[in-house]
Amino acid sequence: MSENTPQHEPQHQEANARRFIWANGLQGIGDQIVAAKTVLPWLFTVAGVPAAFTAMLVPIRESGSMLPQAALSPWISSKEQRKRIWLFGSLGQAAAAAGIAVAAMFLHGVALGLTVIALLAVLSVFRAICSITGKDVQGRTIEKGRRGLITGRATALSGAFTLAIGLGLTLLPNELPRWMIVALLGGGAATWVLATLVFARIQEPPGGHTVEEKEKGWVRATVDLLRDDKPLRRFLLVRSLMLVTALSTPFIVVLAQKEGQDLTGLGAFVIASGGAALLGGRVSGIWSDKSSKNAMAVSAAAASVVLVALVASAQWASSSVNAWVMPAGFFLVNLAHTTVRVARKTYLVDMADGARRTMITGASNTVMGIVLLVMGSVTSALSAFGPEVTLLFLAAMGFVGVFGASDLEDVSQRAG
Repeated sequence: MSENTPQHEPQHQEANARRFIWANGLQGIGDQIVAAKTVLPWLFTVAGVPAAFTAMLVPIRESGSMLPQAALSPWISSKEQRKRIWLFGSLGQAAAAAGIAVAAMFLHGVALGLTVIALLAVLSVFRAICSITGKDVQGRTIEKGRRGLITGRATALSGAFTLAIGLGLTLLPNELPRWMIVALLGGGAATWVLATLVFARIQEPPGGHTVEEKEKGWVRATVDLLRDDKPLRRFLLVRSLMLVTALSTPFIVVLAQKEGQDLTGLGAFVIASGGAALLGGRVSGIWSDKSSKNAMAVSAAAASVVLVALVASAQWASSSVNAWVMPAGFFLVNLAHTTVRVARKTYLVDMADGARRTMITGASNTVMGIVLLVMGSVTSALSAFGPEVTLLFLAAMGFVGVFGASDLEDVSQRAG
């Protein structure tokens, strides 16, 4: 039976849809709280963690959720029931997040940096498991044509809660005890527990399809694909250069702290993060359907310009001006990142069909996981010279990616 054909009655689909919205929305809240772009960089600065660890937060978080996908897919595809695997992945994220909260309470400096990086890597692997299985369960329980709406509502839910959390942070005193940051991280861990309880009630049909692993294995299949597919190699190069939007945000937070912003500033960054995810998800899909490569290019260019402007503002503007310039720039870069993410996913879908699309997606995510680790090492080394140097390097990388995108085929051009 096709994965696009729901295997439950309409009343089960309605209930499953509500549970998907809440489960994914709760996971989104956890992602926004135990965030490699906002809360964790802020914690690292407060706790005296060296800047090199801050540079690794986003690469570890992002690569950990992508790098294992090509290897995990055959194992997950061999199982008839996927819901239990998702529950395992969600509880794993909860445990890792709780460990980060405990580390934040008792550790400082290098010890805290090492522990958080390790636990964030564990969390990301469990996130990869949920990413693969969640799409499969949704495909088997929700009819085609409704899945995008469910994803959008889940994004809105997590965005609304994130905005509320950010507003709450802005109302608290400037000098907060460390246990309040720990409590925030603990609350993030609790959202994954709640998501697990909600997802457990989804009615997954029995007897799901299984896919056997090919004889040559996933490693050889990935290598062969990259060797033979020139358009894919070109796309991966451009996608690597456009990591400017993913890698730059922690350094904006560090730059803001360097300019003297307190925990109230953290609230502004959390608000900006939630608002960008909420708004960007609604706008970028329409734009990407018209031209996904142009959406990527324009967004990367805009983010690079914003980074240069932020460095200039930190250099020459007053603290009162930077108090609103930094969160505003953070919002714009996150907005660009949301568009880049949606556009590159659309490009992948439009450049291939059927089983080849599945192969390209898995190979692409695994390769990008490796690239993120390499770029994380580069930005980690650059961070020794200050956040300004790192942000200017990433801006330059983004501008190169804009020119590289001009060589991509406009695979979405005829969508309209």
